[in-house]
Amino acid sequence: MDAQQQLKALLGQLNTVLVGKPGQVQDCVACLLAGGHLLIEDVPGVGKTTLAHALARAFGLQFSRVQFTADLMPSDLSGVSIYERGKESFVFHPGPVFAQVLLADEINRASPKTQSALLEAMEEKQVTVEGETRPLPTPFFVIATQNPHDQLGTFALPESQLDRFLMRISLGYPDRAAERELLSGDDRRHMVESMSSRLTPADLLALQQQVLKVHAAGPLLDYVQDLVAATRSGRWFLQGLSPRAGISVVRAAKAQALLSGRDYVAPDDVQAILPQTVAHRLIPVSDAGRGPVEQVRAMLEAVPLP
Repeated sequence: MDAQQQLKALLGQLNTVLVGKPGQVQDCVACLLAGGHLLIEDVPGVGKTTLAHALARAFGLQFSRVQFTADLMPSDLSGVSIYERGKESFVFHPGPVFAQVLLADEINRASPKTQSALLEAMEEKQVTVEGETRPLPTPFFVIATQNPHDQLGTFALPESQLDRFLMRISLGYPDRAAERELLSGDDRRHMVESMSSRLTPADLLALQQQVLKVHAAGPLLDYVQDLVAATRSGRWFLQGLSPRAGISVVRAAKAQALLSGRDYVAPDDVQAILPQTVAHRLIPVSDAGRGPVEQVRAMLEAVPLP
């Protein structure tokens, strides 16, 4: 089975679990193909955790789930060394972060101290515990879910951590037909548990290499630079995008192009992924009257195509 058939089968399988959200499902797959971490933000009960479980299962990745709470400590993630009398030494017991996919459920309910403990893992793919650095499995992804900031008991994620997420998506409520299917169909958790893996970790690594080979022409990179420059102009946002964010846009657009069956990036790919890739890194100017996603879309309309 070639790459396009693999990806088509994968998307079809995920769309049977999360009905009525093909765009968001494609964004999630593009994020993982680009090697990035994923943040899913929405109100409780719309399928965030179900989608995260389904992604890990479909990609054939070993995963662990952590429910983030206000009393969760950094060592609860990374692990601890415990003295064992039989060995007369301290033995390291790895925490749930030592998995190929860490499902960080309701990440913004944990304290800033615990949130920051994830930074090294997300950026360096390693953790340092008691002075010793330990590598994490390959591939390694954080798929985090969070509730809106106005909900009780939530802490806003720091900008430095938000910047480590390649994409932030929102699921929203299902339409009437999709909700009817949910009401009358099988339990989604049972469907996820019975899912078979469409890919292996080796398949995923091969697809990630294919993403890197997708061609981005000079005029296309000019367009990305124009968009990045527009965010820095002061007209749309308080602060502009960093070079790392620009690199993230190109990577995500390459993954989008591969999912569309092309070996080159088109402006449509950049436009399709830009709000999900950059809106969580930006704060609109005070008189905008729009949220970050709407402001990114308004900026997209103003920046001329190559």
